[in-house]
Amino acid sequence: MADNTRSCDLIDRARGALSGLAIGDALGMPTQSMSAQDIAQAYGGPVVDFLDSVDWQPIAPSMRAGSVTDDTEQAFLLAERLIADGGELDVLAYARDLLRWEEGMKAKGSFDLLGPSTKAALEALGRGVPPEETGRTGTTNGGAMRAAPVGIAFAPSTSLAEAARRSCIVTHNTVQGIDATTLVAAAVSYGMEGAGVRKALHTAVDFTSRQERVGCWSAKASVLERTRYVLDWAEHAGAGLDDEDFMETLRALNGTSVEANESVPAAFAITCRYADAPFAALCASVSIGGDTDTIAAMSGAILGACLGPDAFGESRRTLVERVNALPTDAVAAGLVSLRERGA
Repeated sequence: MADNTRSCDLIDRARGALSGLAIGDALGMPTQSMSAQDIAQAYGGPVVDFLDSVDWQPIAPSMRAGSVTDDTEQAFLLAERLIADGGELDVLAYARDLLRWEEGMKAKGSFDLLGPSTKAALEALGRGVPPEETGRTGTTNGGAMRAAPVGIAFAPSTSLAEAARRSCIVTHNTVQGIDATTLVAAAVSYGMEGAGVRKALHTAVDFTSRQERVGCWSAKASVLERTRYVLDWAEHAGAGLDDEDFMETLRALNGTSVEANESVPAAFAITCRYADAPFAALCASVSIGGDTDTIAAMSGAILGACLGPDAFGESRRTLVERVNALPTDAVAAGLVSLRERGA
């Protein structure tokens, strides 16, 4: 009975992580790549629920409320590849999965295609560049945005760190890309173990800091050290600010772009501030401007792993799953099976 109870708890947390990712992503769909001022102009103020995107949305114009973006779709692709490969992850097969996904998006006339680092890496792979070299300039957040399935499938261990690395090596084989992916995967994994939200964030930073720094060097700021710094700021100096000043300071001093060393620390800081108000965390994430859908997706995955599938409201979870036909339950069960087998 105890084993069955733990399995049910793990599946609930897995559903929470996947649902949180999708809900955050869908909330951020209408605001991605927009400034806070443009968001207010387009939608009448901060976002408080799912919205149809305006026709001048730069990436996802005139999309239906509740629609997810590449963040969720690529995370589910990774989850399905992990399950199919028994946790080993054939990185070349996953690269082919991503290329097929983009071709499908192009056929639908979508502008929501592969990110800059992922696209460049996969094009290089197609030209015959070895996979260990294709991601050597990838410092953006493409690995981190799809990292939640790794955190679900692997308990905190060297296997988790290696799976995180393998999941992003073809596209984001830099210290920044790998650390960003590991941070998000570890936070989800600690949430799966039952950690509270703030505990999961801090232990993810500690876990990542214990790993060897691998990947290609870049002169850009460290994702790990900036996340550590911004998390401390959120709990101390930033804690005394009201919500508006907190978000303005975070935006001005840290940034919210697609660079992993901005979006991942931003997600950790917002998640920490709103640890007891998970839906407010997502609304804050999608209203701050910049790479809003990814910041909210990462925050939602961590919060969902810690708090379960209905942390953001059952009706919101149901709506996003219905609008996007997401196989959340089946994928959650498959990933938990990997975790229980010690993949």
